[in-house]
Amino acid sequence: MRNFEQSDHVNWWNDRDVEAHWDRVATIYVAENNKVKTAHDQRFTESMQHLHLENARRVLNVTSRDAEADDFIRKHNPTSVIVNAEISSGLMAEAAKIRPLIIQKKIETYSSLPFEDQYFDRVLSLETLEHAADPLAFLKEMHRVSKQHARLVLSCPPATSEIPYQIFTALFGGHGEGPHRFLPSKEVKVMLKKAGWKLLIHKGTVLIPVGPQWLQGFGERLINAFQGSLLAELGIRQFFVCEKY
Repeated sequence: MRNFEQSDHVNWWNDRDVEAHWDRVATIYVAENNKVKTAHDQRFTESMQHLHLENARRVLNVTSRDAEADDFIRKHNPTSVIVNAEISSGLMAEAAKIRPLIIQKKIETYSSLPFEDQYFDRVLSLETLEHAADPLAFLKEMHRVSKQHARLVLSCPPATSEIPYQIFTALFGGHGEGPHRFLPSKEVKVMLKKAGWKLLIHKGTVLIPVGPQWLQGFGERLINAFQGSLLAELGIRQFFVCEKY
């Protein structure tokens, strides 16, 4: 982890570039995800196991895309106030069509979230850290808007996913990822510590994202048996469960 201690972690693009990408693909986003529905929805089912929503009064979902996570959170705690924060106006419009009653908040940059200090009990951030122009600033902002001892559940692809992603995109298309840098798990852990998050759980998931259900299920059993190993790092979705301190 020493290699990342002195890094500022800043990427070459800006958050406006990310916003422009998701605006371009907003109208196909849901349809493309539905082609890999099992792997896509795994992010939500796994998150619900770690968020501990039973006492969560306010939940931040950032970034929310089509706000599908809102459905899962409500099933676990119908009384939670869920704020779906998104950088793309196009995706917010798609979310409003599907879920007209949700609360949405436009964000302009991942480096400055439009919320007051210590406001949320829980923060959910799925596949967003890799898109932030300044991922450390994003982690610090989520820390700032969270209450003391709040829980963060974050997922992102590891660096090992870049080549498989490029192959999958070349073969099957999809909505693309736009500006991104898939982060080594070691770097994510360093950034979490710098931002003031205590790491409770790191877990690799989705070893086999496509194919029949039995094959995907076999992949999950295999990766669960080897958490903490190089094999777990090959899972295309890495989960980091943290507490604010």
